[in-house]
Amino acid sequence: MEDLIRVQRATVEEHIREENAHNWPAVYSTFVQNEESAFYDVIPLHTHFAGLTGVKDFYQAAEAAFPDFRIDVWGEFDMPGCSVREVTISGTHRGDWCGVAGTGRLVRFHLAGLFLFGKAENSGKLVAERIYFDNETVMQQINGKLDASSIPDFVSGDRSAAATH
Repeated sequence: MEDLIRVQRATVEEHIREENAHNWPAVYSTFVQNEESAFYDVIPLHTHFAGLTGVKDFYQAAEAAFPDFRIDVWGEFDMPGCSVREVTISGTHRGDWCGVAGTGRLVRFHLAGLFLFGKAENSGKLVAERIYFDNETVMQQINGKLDASSIPDFVSGDRSAAATH
């Protein structure tokens, strides 16, 4: 079980590192390379991106909306088959997000991401990423009603702990 969690953690670390580098082929390679199995869910928008093509569509939309986005991890939790990361996302709104054209405003928000892993030979690859965040906070920042600098920083205690149950 510890080996499996170690592999999952390495996959998630690589995934986020490549997201921050905006190296999309490397991000996509962290997913199972099976069109039917992979997916990406954006829970607050009630949006499901099906297949590896859907995963790519999500990242293209996010990149267009926030081309300089950055992910900072502050919480890590792992169990066999699922890794959870608490992160802060920051970036500049440059393209369409929820029907609002780019405003040039900085956004900063907290997000919880579930990384779901495959089984057997795919146990080290992502089947899905499912994200949860407060889109109202994002929209208030985009619309100039909330200053991104007012969003607090969070720091976790022991980032090296892995849940094993």
